[in-house]
Amino acid sequence: MSDLQKYVNNRKKQDIEFADGYDVGYDAFKLGVLIKELRLKNGMTQEDLAEKLHTRKTVVSQMENYPADIRLSVFAKAADIFGRKVKIGIM
Repeated sequence: MSDLQKYVNNRKKQDIEFADGYDVGYDAFKLGVLIKELRLKNGMTQEDLAEKLHTRKTVVSQMENYPADIRLSVFAKAADIFGRKVKIGIM
């Protein structure tokens, strides 16, 4: 386990607010990475995906880099473009 992971684990045990925020932020980060990976796997630029989403390149960039601020409907449209579905769960 890395020093960073040890720090995060210890901090999460001591600070419930940090733990909740970290988990939500990490999940959003993973969503942005997934969209970027799908875009690249399909040989698309951000401009290409923006055109298919009927939006601007800045929205695609924000979706990949700051996904917590993007509407779920935009992710659902992007998933559809790649032949995927968005699945939401409450745990």
